Amino acid sequence: MINVALSAGADSELGFPAWLRAAHFINLLFMGLLIRSGFEILSSHPRLYWRNDCGPGTEWIRFTKKKVPSEEGAYFARDDECTLSPLISLPGRKNIGIARYWHGVITTLWILNGLVYVVLLFGTGEWRRIVPTSWSVFPDAWESLKIYAGFGVPSLEHFQPYDALQQLMYFTVVFVAAPLMIVTGPVMSPAVVGRFPWYPKLFGGRQAARSLHFLGMAFFAVFTVMHVTLVFVVHPDHNLTQMVLGEADPARFAQALTMTIIGLVGVVVLWLAASYWSLSDLRRSQVIFERLTEPIRRMTVNRLVSRQRSKQVWTEKDISPYHWSNGRHPVGDESPEWGRLRGNDWKDYRLEIGGLVDEPVSLSLDDLRAMPRQTQITMHTCMQGWTGIAKWSGVRLKDVLDLVEKKPGARYVKLTSFGLAQKMHGGKPLEPYYTCLPPEVVEEDETILAFDMNDKPLPLTFGAPLRLRVESIHGYKMIKYIRSIEWVEDYRTEGDGRGGTREDSSYQSFNARI
Repeated sequence: MINVALSAGADSELGFPAWLRAAHFINLLFMGLLIRSGFEILSSHPRLYWRNDCGPGTEWIRFTKKKVPSEEGAYFARDDECTLSPLISLPGRKNIGIARYWHGVITTLWILNGLVYVVLLFGTGEWRRIVPTSWSVFPDAWESLKIYAGFGVPSLEHFQPYDALQQLMYFTVVFVAAPLMIVTGPVMSPAVVGRFPWYPKLFGGRQAARSLHFLGMAFFAVFTVMHVTLVFVVHPDHNLTQMVLGEADPARFAQALTMTIIGLVGVVVLWLAASYWSLSDLRRSQVIFERLTEPIRRMTVNRLVSRQRSKQVWTEKDISPYHWSNGRHPVGDESPEWGRLRGNDWKDYRLEIGGLVDEPVSLSLDDLRAMPRQTQITMHTCMQGWTGIAKWSGVRLKDVLDLVEKKPGARYVKLTSFGLAQKMHGGKPLEPYYTCLPPEVVEEDETILAFDMNDKPLPLTFGAPLRLRVESIHGYKMIKYIRSIEWVEDYRTEGDGRGGTREDSSYQSFNARI
């Protein structure tokens, strides 16, 4: 006989109030959206590591058959992307930008729903349903597990309202797995990692936190499938009516079953509708989600500035032996000027600084190298998930911009590349890759124009002769092969008006701090 951990008196007080049933249903909806958008994010770099350098062969698990050459630049991170169907991921079809929007918004709503649930749980005494109050819960749970393993079902008397195994599982979900997801999620933000470099070390590093986050997602996915399945297997006439109607009335089982099936079908329809709604107009989705997510960023990461250099977080021994990259250098007729400059070892290269300024300035590489140099060893964080540590040397962007006097109304800095975009929204002809930065990013001490990497001139793969480094944002805004810098009035007047090539064509966020 399994001992029941809770007293009969306490058990009789525990029910399924309306708030608990509503929170439970909302949680199912949100968890599905989070898992599906998580699939889309993972598919962008379907490899998981415990080490920060993410070198070929160092992953502990991968979800692709693609092989990565050991030579840097022979294979790019975007080559590693996988395509998932909208039936599986949110939104599907290699749209990590929209997936990250979904993930951010739903995470916020999921946490709010969870907070309401926990507050009401302890405010009403319902906490006794999932918090064990006796060590006997462990042997009792073992007995239940043996019964389930033998394809049996514990007798009804053991559900007060849950049996011991259920109680342990629900306790783990609410007080272990959910907090793990909440505390590892911020480690994906370059702003958080740069400002609080000690934080990812709590989990063994940024990639270790990403792996733990994945394992938490896998746990929730398996738990959700098992939980929904057992609803229809374990005393459904008793438990299902309690879960749906708030009372254990077997006579109302048909009603409860019908409502459950309708509810589950409705949830699945919403999951899929979210994908196809997003894909039907990617620009509309981007605009709506930017309006929803920017208030979240203002309350969380917008004030965080990287301190990797000042805190000397990384040393030369931490430099990654292999560093992923994105964006092929200009080839052929894509940029004959860049090819000519490269052929002359950059001797004729000029960085043009203009736009809304009183007097434009043109600088050679020698001019830039003659300016006060800044060297920083930092972690590059890509929105796809990979990281790499390198030593960058160059000049602070704000020092370069101090060489010109901007005109009134100049509020944003636009950097343009010799290279072209890889694709354009609406299938337009390819245009030069560009990005725009707000003044607060320009003013950060770790925002530099780098001409050296790991004590050598910048390699072609990583943006020669000059590239942008901003250590508090994701890499898609760190433009390579810089041709010119301009002060502009508003980023919305440039390109498609979203703030950069990746924002225009891949629907990323202008604010790349998270």
